[in-house]
Amino acid sequence: MMHRMLRFPSQWEWHVLHNQRPEPIRLGRRRQSAANSQPPAAHAQTGYRMNEIATPLQHAANESTGGEDIDIPQDPSEVRDAFKRAHPELIHWLHESEDCNHNHISVSELPGGEPVMYGTLLFQASNDQQDIIPLHFWMTRKKLVTLQTDLRLSVRLQADPWKEKLDRCQSSPEAFFIMISCILENFHAGLDGFEKRLGELEEIMRYRNRTGLMNTIFERRYDLLHWNHLFIPIREIQGAAKEAFLETLSNQEDFKRIEHKLDRIESLLVHYAMEIDTLLTMDDAISTFRGNDIMKTLTIFTALFTPATVVGALWGMNFTRLPWTMEPWGFVAMCLVVIVATLIIYWWLWNKGWTGDLLKGKQAHAASALPSKKRRRSGRGGSNRTEPSPNKRKKGNAPPG
Repeated sequence: MMHRMLRFPSQWEWHVLHNQRPEPIRLGRRRQSAANSQPPAAHAQTGYRMNEIATPLQHAANESTGGEDIDIPQDPSEVRDAFKRAHPELIHWLHESEDCNHNHISVSELPGGEPVMYGTLLFQASNDQQDIIPLHFWMTRKKLVTLQTDLRLSVRLQADPWKEKLDRCQSSPEAFFIMISCILENFHAGLDGFEKRLGELEEIMRYRNRTGLMNTIFERRYDLLHWNHLFIPIREIQGAAKEAFLETLSNQEDFKRIEHKLDRIESLLVHYAMEIDTLLTMDDAISTFRGNDIMKTLTIFTALFTPATVVGALWGMNFTRLPWTMEPWGFVAMCLVVIVATLIIYWWLWNKGWTGDLLKGKQAHAASALPSKKRRRSGRGGSNRTEPSPNKRKKGNAPPG
């Protein structure tokens, strides 16, 4: 374990605890030997080394304590034991956080009635949806303790503008919501990418609708569920902080900002869910319409070919005495009967209006184009009445006598 303590101008403390990532499991011999050849402080997934991460935190700690060097044990077990001896109230939380890989938020009190909030928050550390890491936290009004296996968040918080915002904080709960705001930066970037993919899906559905579009809509639904699962714990943390530190956070500017930001994100998630539900409804309606159209087409074809099917079945029987079989004109006569019967059935379906646009699509297109021709002939005024010739108008307007 690595431990760094940062003390800020408002006399609240941030204890940064870091546990080394466990070695990956089920590696091949070649990869296992490569992993064993690396120094134990190397982080394959984060791309940082411990000394690179500890340097900015150490500088920040030195600046906050007057520039004095802090003597911190280097052995992980010694660091853990020393931290437990210095902060016995955190022993239970440390044990719970070791194996906690799910969202968990609790509000309690220390002996004497001081409120405390602790738990675990899972957040996405990069643009990769699989890059989900836990942030274990414990805080009172003047003390914030974070335990991580990945220090990318802590390194980001040491850069501007986050470092300046942390320096202005009056309490540790306010600083914790600065960290939440930093986490939400990746959240906003992910929602922007999701909105772009959703817009492309809507355009495809409008202009190039295809049969397998339902799978793409379900993929966008799963993406939205992913962001909802990351957003719900943050909203729960906001409610828990109000419960624990109501008088401390009620008038804090950064807390109000994070409330507005969470409301904005929640409205976006609700809007995206409504859009996806609309796409699902439209795709279902289109599929139903296509299915009905296909069944109508098959039914019409079946009805039209019924005479030919009946005649073929009758003439295919193993009998010698069939009508017109021995006549030279019998085959032609039966073909004429089939054609006439098919035309009668077609006329009857068309007269009933049961064919819809399947068998008279060109007529419907011609009828729809007809009014435009009439409008072009009507002149500027849009009326079908023809203008009189100049001679007639002159003659009609002449005075009598």
